Amino acid sequence: MKLALQFHLLWPVIAWGLVCQPAMFAETVPSGGTMLVYFGTYTGAKSKGIYVSRFDPATGRLTSPELAVETPSPSFLAIHPGKRFLYATGENTNLGGKHVGAVSAFSLDAKTGRLTLLNLKSSGGEGPCHLAVDPTGKCLLVANYGSGSVAALPIQPDGSLAEPSAVIQHQGSSVNPQRQTGPHGHFITPDSGNRFALACDLGLDQVLVYRFDSGKGSLVANAPPFAAVKPGSGPRHLAFHPSGRFVFLINEMGSTLTVFAYDAKRGALKELQTISTLPAGFAGNSTCAEVQVHPSGKFVYGSNRGHDSIAVFGFAAASGTLTCLEHQPTQGKTPRHFAFDPAGNWLLAENQESDNVVVFRVDMKTGRLSAAGQTVSVGAPVCAVFVDLNQR
Repeated sequence: MKLALQFHLLWPVIAWGLVCQPAMFAETVPSGGTMLVYFGTYTGAKSKGIYVSRFDPATGRLTSPELAVETPSPSFLAIHPGKRFLYATGENTNLGGKHVGAVSAFSLDAKTGRLTLLNLKSSGGEGPCHLAVDPTGKCLLVANYGSGSVAALPIQPDGSLAEPSAVIQHQGSSVNPQRQTGPHGHFITPDSGNRFALACDLGLDQVLVYRFDSGKGSLVANAPPFAAVKPGSGPRHLAFHPSGRFVFLINEMGSTLTVFAYDAKRGALKELQTISTLPAGFAGNSTCAEVQVHPSGKFVYGSNRGHDSIAVFGFAAASGTLTCLEHQPTQGKTPRHFAFDPAGNWLLAENQESDNVVVFRVDMKTGRLSAAGQTVSVGAPVCAVFVDLNQR
């Protein structure tokens, strides 16, 4: 994450006026089951902002990405539950003449795929790297890597953002002298009941838990306030099991996956297992990035940067444990993120350093991946989100 911040600081910040300009598309979105897929990027020589493709869930076909809106380094994206609005982080944005962390709200045109800027607000800290919209669509949660903080921003009826209603600054450090001398918020999301918000802090080696009220936009430390992982692990992202009873945490620095039992009534986490995401004997330098649970709940996936693979695990809910099934090469460099289509038949791997997105078919019985023979080019892709136009 630190390297990513340094990377896009090399590029000039795009002027406010350019952020507002929508892209024009050669075609409208066809009907008949086609979805939109939006890609967040780090802007530079090969990228100017957020890109959009059309995806056919019957064949796995992904059209060549087109620019949906020009905006500086939209590194993570989230879709409003109503599918009319999209939100993006801006790790270093020009806001009021100052370089700050910010989040942007866009309206989404379902016919063309284009995005139009609604407004832009402070993220409540520096270097925002992750955001999530709560299930009611009333509140946006954001994690700030640079300042080690988390925040909540109310969402207005027109999709625009209000000023942060809650900002919490994390405190402390952990054992790694290069990356853990202070807090680094890396992820935040509400649980399925929308009563608690869980936040990963890479610098503290903790998953912090907050009582969350989406209507008030409030975050209050829970009791217990956090779950700790092995020092030096560097927790990055997490994902809930469809049952809501388990949480899967990917540890960036330790290249491990930790399984927690989750008590949704108390917002409490209990560690059940920690397992490596790398094959036995691998001696190279690699860090983890994304974790996702298959919609069936039977499989868990994690990406390895350096080893450049997706690690596939089978999950046994009875014991709460993972078993490694395979390591599938992503056909590119540095898979920072990946995403399933809503049905879980396909996986899109975003390879940041090779500027490509690769489509994989998911075997619904075994969980294993196979390349679908479909690759598209987009500069420094770092996030993907699906919008199913048939379920609006």
